[in-house]
Amino acid sequence: MSKNATRVYNGDCPVLHRFEELSTIPRASGNEKGISDYVAQFAKQRGCMVEQDERFNLIIRKPAATGYEQAEPVIFQGHLDMVCEKNKETAHDFESDPIRFRIDGDMLYAQGTTLGADNGIAVATAMAIIDSEHMAHPELEIILTTEEETTMGGALHLNTASLKGRRMINFDSDREGILFVSSAGGVNIYHTVPVEWVEQQTGWGRPYILAVNGLKGGHSGDDIIHERGNANKLLGRMLDNLRRHVAFHVGGLQGGMKVNAIPREAEALLYLQESDVYYAEARVQEMNRILNEEYRSTDEGVVITLKAITASGRDGEKTASRKVFSDETKTAVIRLLTLMPSGVLSMDKEIDNLVRTSTNPGVITTGSEEIVVQSLARSSHRSQLDDVLRMLETLAETIGCGIRHDSFFPGWPYRADSKLRPHFEEVYERRFGKPLEVKAIHAGLECGVLIEKLPELDAVSCGPNLYEIHTPNEHLSISSVERTWAFLQGVLREMKE
Repeated sequence: MSKNATRVYNGDCPVLHRFEELSTIPRASGNEKGISDYVAQFAKQRGCMVEQDERFNLIIRKPAATGYEQAEPVIFQGHLDMVCEKNKETAHDFESDPIRFRIDGDMLYAQGTTLGADNGIAVATAMAIIDSEHMAHPELEIILTTEEETTMGGALHLNTASLKGRRMINFDSDREGILFVSSAGGVNIYHTVPVEWVEQQTGWGRPYILAVNGLKGGHSGDDIIHERGNANKLLGRMLDNLRRHVAFHVGGLQGGMKVNAIPREAEALLYLQESDVYYAEARVQEMNRILNEEYRSTDEGVVITLKAITASGRDGEKTASRKVFSDETKTAVIRLLTLMPSGVLSMDKEIDNLVRTSTNPGVITTGSEEIVVQSLARSSHRSQLDDVLRMLETLAETIGCGIRHDSFFPGWPYRADSKLRPHFEEVYERRFGKPLEVKAIHAGLECGVLIEKLPELDAVSCGPNLYEIHTPNEHLSISSVERTWAFLQGVLREMKE
């Protein structure tokens, strides 16, 4: 943080000071060089050994504190990148602008953007550990990876040959008092609809924007169980409803920003004849009534709008395309969005309230040659993940569109003989006078990737209270960060063996 910058947080917790400092450095997935270089230099200045690979992953080694030289090394792990989402009215460039904070009571927010506490809190905690001169701990191997929020590419390409530790604390969870010991695997799927463009004809009507807004969105792993509305699915549902009652042409559609975030907004450019506008508006009003009833407990702000725009773009209004989809293209993409699965597909049979398998159609983009719908499928069972892939492949064959998939990441299996788990439980109960909850999580964590590379790795995942991550309303509890920092120090202090 520059000398002239004004701190928002004025408490004593070094983690929050470091978090505010690192949030001045852009760190979108794929743009981690700056933050990686910064943390590497920070660690080197404090006498740590640093390995930085070609993907900007970091392995930082801090020697054991006095009296802990004989203890087994411990790995502390998080990721450098963040999900970058903002409200439409927010002027922010994630490639260059710092995250701007605001405090509301105990909660720390950004100003109209994602906060980046996922997983900036892990990075800030690592920096606080590195900077501490009096903290008691075994030798530490700090792993900070890149591209976790998109492909887990950093962890997948990390060379673990130099790592000595076989105990790992992943700091990428978002609930204080809960220790996660298993997570889902996943894969990115891309459905591609070839676009046949048709020149506009006289009499096709005026351009309108059909938009879905007001959804809460959220993390496509953690929040999928809440069955929140998916803007891309609701756009497809509205378009399918309209095509059964009025004639229209489509000039393009788009929705969502990140495949691992439940999309909050989506829109399509339509052309409607004046005689059909009344009926289209009636269908929109009826759908709003239905959605307000369906989503009153999860997305009470959901709204679908149909607004005319100008072809010229005068007065800063949206401009209309000179071309539209052919009827075949329009029908194919509406069918795809209507039939594509979304949300919870199955629940775990052994663990209460744990999603086993889900999909999230997270992003729709319209290009010059194709429309791409990108989904993220997750499952704690590889067999069910394979079933989802086959189902989506069959859907593509039925509609006549393309499909491909990439960025598979493995799940993290539960380890019954873990020694790290009972250690966390014992320290937590002594400190707080209540048991630590032990759970599995549907979100994807890098533990599974690293365990595939180091099968004997004993891992747990924890962290402070974070809320509405992957959305512009992301916020964290300041007091929870302070407590979690103190708890982590206690955990490490009692790892002398």
